[in-house]
Amino acid sequence: MKVAVLAGGNSPERDVSYSSGCMISNALAEKGHEVALIDVYLGIGTPPQGLQSLFKKYPNYQKQSYKIPTTPPDLEKLATQRVSDTGMFFGENILELCRLADVVFLALHGSAGENGQLQATFDLLNIHYTGTGFAGCVLAMDKHLAKEVMVANDLPTAPWVYLDRYDQLNWDQIDSLGYPCVIKPPRGGSSIGVSIPQNKEEFLRGIQAAIASAEDRQPDLLVEKYLAGREFCIGILEGISLPAIEIIPNEGWFDYEKKYQSGLTREVCPAEIPEELSIRLQDTALKIHRALKLGYYSRIDFKVDGDGNIYCLEANTLPGMTPTSLFPQEAAAVGIGYADLCDKIVRNTERKEE
Repeated sequence: MKVAVLAGGNSPERDVSYSSGCMISNALAEKGHEVALIDVYLGIGTPPQGLQSLFKKYPNYQKQSYKIPTTPPDLEKLATQRVSDTGMFFGENILELCRLADVVFLALHGSAGENGQLQATFDLLNIHYTGTGFAGCVLAMDKHLAKEVMVANDLPTAPWVYLDRYDQLNWDQIDSLGYPCVIKPPRGGSSIGVSIPQNKEEFLRGIQAAIASAEDRQPDLLVEKYLAGREFCIGILEGISLPAIEIIPNEGWFDYEKKYQSGLTREVCPAEIPEELSIRLQDTALKIHRALKLGYYSRIDFKVDGDGNIYCLEANTLPGMTPTSLFPQEAAAVGIGYADLCDKIVRNTERKEE
């Protein structure tokens, strides 16, 4: 198959995306596909042999690699590096390349990659793509909306307060959660802009950090009750829950650096937990996956407190596929290697669209 791997973008998570994209491209080439790795935002010039020549297979394919920096990218500087200013999210020749492909593998994270905008565009252009469709992306990407769907379906999630304006705070609501609490941009990922304030002074600083990092520049915020306990993730693949993986940072909490720099976090898969808890996590993850209308694969994140109560933190429509990512580790625990995982995702898209 001819596969365009779409990565990068203009999100704070672009470095994570590009690392995922490199590994996905290498894996698909290994499985015999013709592959083109392209940065959706920067774009690409037209080669003398035409756009078709950008799709390579072995032995002409050259392996790609990208190491994620310790801090998110400078997006203002990035805008000056575009091949040309197209006046839109898609860089030069990107839509043309995607239309040439049999399938577009979405290796994007954040903003347009996961909020449904790109999926809606591709639906209109009849471009086949991997992952969740428009409706599920809209539901899952907005953490407040996702939580409301969970509550409506009697699914457990951390108590929260939604603030539609960061400059008009309802302190009675905030104080009801207590300290520490968790401040999050409602539509973001990779823990960018997240803080855990211990008091009101730190809370005010956390608000500024969240607003500054918000991709859509909207004035709203999500504040969650801080839940002490263990953190787990459950991947969903082809309607089946994968084994639980436990995340154990060496110190502190699972922030951006600990997510993507090796050696800072221990990950145990399958998690060393009682079978009863494992089954509850897997069953709840699958119910959340279905309630949010997610696609062929996803990852659901949980906290489990000291009494064994489980709480969903969020759902991810495009789980990371970097060297340290959780979803591929869970697949490996049931005997699905990285290259086979990428191949399954692509071929499912092919079957789905036939």
